[in-house]
Amino acid sequence: GSTKMSRKVSNQDINPCLEESDASHRCLDAYNYDRSMCSAYFQRYKNCRKFWHGIMVQRRRDGIKPDMPTAAERTEMLGTMGGKPY
Repeated sequence: GSTKMSRKVSNQDINPCLEESDASHRCLDAYNYDRSMCSAYFQRYKNCRKFWHGIMVQRRRDGIKPDMPTAAERTEMLGTMGGKPY
């Protein structure tokens, strides 16, 4: 497991794709766990992970801490882009 962080970060701060992940689970619940019905949700989640992973790599390269922008920062970044690119 990962080491405990000194200050407690909300899941939202660590996981930028919480919304997409929740949506996938709701879809699975609704369709009795028929994954084929939820592929669009899975794809969005995958794209989300890929997008933010790219951001983290870039920030690490630039020495920006933390690697993952906070929920508030991400909202701002997405706003600048005119919404989620995934």
